[in-house]
Amino acid sequence: MSINPIKVAEKVKVLYVDDEPDNLLGFKASLRLDYQIFTAEDVPRALVILEDNPEIRVIFSDQRMPGKTGVDFFEEIRRSYPLPIRIMLTAYTDVESIIAAINKGNIFRFVKKPWTEAEIIGAIDEANKFYLANSMLSVKNVELQKAYDELNKFAYSVSHDIRGPLSGILGAIDLANEIDDVAEMKEMLFLMKKSVKKMDAYVLSMHDYYSLQRGELKITEIDFKKVIGELKSIYSVLAKVNGVAFNISINQDGVFRSDYAPLRLIFNNLLSNAFKYQDRDSKNKSVEVIVEVAKSVATIYVKDTGIGILGSHVGEIFNLFYRSNSLEVGSGFGLYNVKSALIKLNGQIEVQSVLHQGTTFKVTIPSI
Repeated sequence: MSINPIKVAEKVKVLYVDDEPDNLLGFKASLRLDYQIFTAEDVPRALVILEDNPEIRVIFSDQRMPGKTGVDFFEEIRRSYPLPIRIMLTAYTDVESIIAAINKGNIFRFVKKPWTEAEIIGAIDEANKFYLANSMLSVKNVELQKAYDELNKFAYSVSHDIRGPLSGILGAIDLANEIDDVAEMKEMLFLMKKSVKKMDAYVLSMHDYYSLQRGELKITEIDFKKVIGELKSIYSVLAKVNGVAFNISINQDGVFRSDYAPLRLIFNNLLSNAFKYQDRDSKNKSVEVIVEVAKSVATIYVKDTGIGILGSHVGEIFNLFYRSNSLEVGSGFGLYNVKSALIKLNGQIEVQSVLHQGTTFKVTIPSI
């Protein structure tokens, strides 16, 4: 269940369920200036109010109602609406009702009838504090579970992506000890260099990941020709070596402000994937970058003629450590880092891909 940010200035929302209209009227009349009061004469009406008002924090219910008791009502809503604090209003204080309320409805406290305004206000204030504490705890639990899941994935990734290249280097060293031929030795050195590069790329990706998680925004004026120019020299060589047509088009109208580091990371990761996942058998390989900046919004396209992404995988490619292809082994950080960078810049990304034809990423980022 999602939790909306709490606005201090809003009145606490309270629901009171009772089959006696006079009780509902008196409750609302006494408390309406300090709280936002909702009332219901029966359980079906109360459920409608809860569905329409998920921000309700405190629920009062009379125990003795026709059709369904207050305990049964609280038990019914316990799973669907776990956050609102439940308080029983009853003139019947028998032990069985109290035990049932605790065991079945998870009641926060009781208020005896006839109640006084001071008792109700005290109950609401206590319940609201408990609600706030539970809400924060729920948020922390979600964050903790996410961190735990990422830690599990990270442990697996480290063993796979660092130990793998290390094993390759050790194997090459063992072979090199038995080789006298210079040409074969150079081949072993080439294999070791390839493994070291994989490790280096992985470490750099981890650095990008933690920089995005911990870093603060540093706003500067962005010249997209400069941003792309710095990467063009790197990828132009890669394009020439692999026979890939590399085209860039930039049209920037006006001043654009953003954080340079995550912006460069977005371009670098998208370009890296565009070249890495080219179809090796294609005779017309290409990568195209289009940047349009207008009305304080940058729209960026990175298009390739690569192997494409299976339709069922498109929704997963931004997950941490996810790899959609086994032909080229990546770190599993790249597109996750792109997503994290875009969240930081309040940007959006869309993907269109056709298997064996290519992929287009569309990125939109507002000026800050």
